[in-house]
Amino acid sequence: MNLIDTFQDLVARVPELVQPLIVALAGAVPFVEGEGAAAIGVIGGIHPVIAALAGAIGNFVCVAVLVLLSAGTRRAIVERRRVAVAAGGGSVAAPEPASPRKEKFQRALVRYGVPGVSLLGPLLLPTQFTATMLAAAGVTRARILFWQGLAIVLWTTLITLVITGVISVAQ
Repeated sequence: MNLIDTFQDLVARVPELVQPLIVALAGAVPFVEGEGAAAIGVIGGIHPVIAALAGAIGNFVCVAVLVLLSAGTRRAIVERRRVAVAAGGGSVAAPEPASPRKEKFQRALVRYGVPGVSLLGPLLLPTQFTATMLAAAGVTRARILFWQGLAIVLWTTLITLVITGVISVAQ
C-alpha cells in the first residue's frame, strides 16, 4: 500500500469531523501537497471546498514553517560570516561551488523571478523544496509566503475542480 492509498484509507475510516485534518496532514507531505491532498479528500467523499481548503492549509502551514526555519538559518550563517570577517578572521572558508541543481534553480530564479518560480515550481518540485531554496537564496519571508501561498491556492483549486469534474462526469 502506497502513501496515497494509506491517506485515502485513513480518510474513509475516521469520523467525518476528522477527515479534513487527515487531508491537511496529507497536504503537508512533499509530492502530495495541497492538490494531491484535495484529490484524496474529494475521492474519499469530502465536499470539494472542504477538501481544497484542508489540503491548501496543510500545505501552506508546512511551507510557512520551512520558510521561517530556512530564513532564520540563512540569517544566522550570514551574520556569523559577517562577524568573522569584521573581526579579521581571515580563515573564513570560501563558498563551495554551486551544484548543478542549485545553478539551475538560480538561473530559473533570475529568469522567472519569485512569482514565476513559485507559480511554475509545482510542475517540477514540491512547494516545500522551492520555498526552502528561495529562503536560502535570500528572498524575504513575506515575499516567499505570498507567492507560495498564491501558488498553493491556485494549484489546489485547479486540481480540485478537475477531480470534481471527472467524478461528476463519471457518475
